[in-house]
Formats: sequence, structure tokens, C-alpha cells
Amino acid sequence: MDDISTSILFLILALLICCSAFFSSSETGMMSLNRYRLRNLVNEKNRSAKRVDRLLQRPDRLIGLILIGNNLVNILASAIATVIGLRLYGDVGIAIATFVLTFVILIFAEVTPKTMAAVYPERIAFPASIILRPLMVVLYPFIWLVNGISNNILKVFGYNPEAGSDSALSSDELRTVVNEAGAMIPQRHQDMLVSILDLEKVTVDDIMVPRNEIAAIDINDDWEQISRQLIQSPHTKQLLFRDSIDDSVGFVHARDALRLMARDQFDKNNLLRATKDIYFIPEGTPLNVQLLKFQRNKRRIGLIVDEYGDIQGLVTLEDILEEIVGDFTTTITPQPSDEIHPQIDGSYLLNGNANIRDINKEMGWHLPTNGPKTINGLIVEYLEDIPDANISLRLAGYPMEILEIENNTVRQVRVIPNLYQKPKSD
Repeated sequence: MDDISTSILFLILALLICCSAFFSSSETGMMSLNRYRLRNLVNEKNRSAKRVDRLLQRPDRLIGLILIGNNLVNILASAIATVIGLRLYGDVGIAIATFVLTFVILIFAEVTPKTMAAVYPERIAFPASIILRPLMVVLYPFIWLVNGISNNILKVFGYNPEAGSDSALSSDELRTVVNEAGAMIPQRHQDMLVSILDLEKVTVDDIMVPRNEIAAIDINDDWEQISRQLIQSPHTKQLLFRDSIDDSVGFVHARDALRLMARDQFDKNNLLRATKDIYFIPEGTPLNVQLLKFQRNKRRIGLIVDEYGDIQGLVTLEDILEEIVGDFTTTITPQPSDEIHPQIDGSYLLNGNANIRDINKEMGWHLPTNGPKTINGLIVEYLEDIPDANISLRLAGYPMEILEIENNTVRQVRVIPNLYQKPKSD
């Protein structure tokens, strides 16, 4: 009879260890679920996901249920193991039972099931919810009592467990989620999503065409020269000004100019009448804000002005879209930048007016972008003077050689990236 009783006790002990493993894996599985994937499954009317979501709406009650069940079966297992130890080995059996049971629970009821649940949370949490849901109803009075005491203790320390946690993602957190999406999102789409998030960190000053590079027409020039510029211009819209670009008149569309030519009305007066008023953009405007302003005002091009009203540059809707999808090109194979010229020795020749952000993006470099926008501006700021040609320097860890100076600006620079050394942080 004793042998039969001991065998039954062993079976009960094994069952309790299995129950402990269930509660341990359920806790880890529930807490390890991807909440955004769970919400997506709930929206798709997945029954298991909806059941789990209801349980997770009050995590304090769910944790209370799991811990009550887990501690209950562990205490019962300890009591039964003690009885088995006493029957088999007498008083020494208590110590043996304690040691063996601790080892068994640690391996089979804690580490192994929790590791499995952490790796495959959905496979554990979804089936477990079938059992946890009715248990929540059966044990609710006991859970309510335990949670009430626990929550009041937490409130003493300034915590409100019923408020729940804020699961909203910041832009930096969302950027991390996109970057870690792996094969679930194609790399090209990841780059575009990250570029959209980066729009708020980039201003129109970073992508504008500087005023000295704006292709514009002086309406006071000879008419033949104006006609030649309009015909040869690669742009669909051309800026007209009087003597100085700060005295801009407006933009004329190539379509309107061609219409005047077809009607034999192509002269200065008619050209001025065909101009569209100028849309001005304050400098420092973030790209995400400007994109919405372009859409709201039905504009595609604007002039950037500083606090004194002076024109600093020009930006188009296409420039902003290129920050998201990359440069537009009419050829299948991407063309190398006109401002970066690779050399046989591994160095690169850069034009002084090259945009630093574009260089960093194309070459994978880390030149500072929180100050001047061009290589010329960066070098002048670093040296605090207009340098002479044939001067070498190390800027932000990159060895550079100034090759050409023209009109008090750096026209060409040689950069040797293979000698790059990361600057030491203070």
C-alpha cells in the first residue's frame, strides 16, 4: 500500500512540476509578446490574439493570477517532495528532497520553459490564454484581494498600476523598429521610411540651391540673351530678376514662354505678365513642415529668405522628395556625382561647393553637418580664415589637401578617407 501511495505522490509531483512550468512559461510568453504585432492580429479578428489582448489590458491581474497559481503549485510540490523524502530516506530525505526538488524546478519549471517562451512567445501565450482566461474568472476574488493589497502598497510609493504604460513610440524608437525589421521590410523601403522620419531633423537650408548657383535671368539683359537662356535652360521654371537676385520678379514656366512664342507675342512685357508670384520660405524650416506647406499652398518651388528678407537659396518639391526616395534619374544605372571625383590612389577630389550632407550620404562619411553646409564653408570655419592653395589639414579625422582657391573660396579639395581616424571624444 505504501508503494502504491508513493507512486501516486510521484505522479502528483510530476503533474505539479508541469503546472509550474506552464505558469512560468505563460508569464514570460505574455510579457514577451510584440504588442504591435498583437494589435495587428486583433485588427485581423484573430480569436487567440483577442483573448490574449483582453488578458493584457490589466497586466496586474494577469501577473497576480500567474503568480498565485505558480506559488501554489510550487508549495504543494515542496510539501509532497518532503513527504516522499521522509518515506524513502527518513529525516535525511528532507534535505535530499529539498535539493533535488530545487534543481528539478529550476531546470524543468523555470529556466527551460521561460527560455522557450521568450524565444517563441506566441506559441506559448496563445494556447496558454485558453486556460488562463477561465482561471481568471474562477480565482477572481482571490486575485482581487491580492491585487488590491499590492496596488495600495505601490500607490504609497507613487505608482499607479491601473494607469497602464505608455506604449506610444517616439520617432527615434520607430526608427529603431524600422531598422530592425530585417527581411520583413525590403531594404529600399526601410531607407525610405527612415528618410521620412529624418525630415524633421533636416531644414530647407540643408538641401537648398545656394543663391550664387540659382539659374536665373536678369530681365534687364539684352532680349536676345534672355531668349537664349530661356531656350537653353534645363529647368521648367525660370526665375526672373532685375539687376540683383534680391529684386526677383517671379517665376516663368517654360510652357508659358513657348505659348508666347507660338502666338508671336514673345517680348519682355508679355514675359513679365506671364510670371507667377514668388513663394517665400523662412530659413530653418524643417522639411516635414515645408512639405506640408507646399501641399497646402499648392506650390512646387520657393525662395528661402533670412530674417532680413535677403534671398539665401531656392528649394523645390522635388528636392524634398529626393530626400525620401533618393535622387531621380532618367537612366537605369545611377550616375556618379559631379562633385565627387574618385582617383586611382584611393583619394577623392571634391568641389568646394559640394553639399556636406550629400557627400556623407553618398560616401558613407561622417563630416560634421551641424554648421556650414558646404566643404568650402566647413574648411573656412575650421581655419577661421580663407586659406591658400596647397595647404593640408585634418578635419573631423579626414586628411584634406586644398588644391584650388578662386574668388576667396575653396574650389577643389582632395580627401584621403583611407587615412581617416575617428576623433577622440572629450
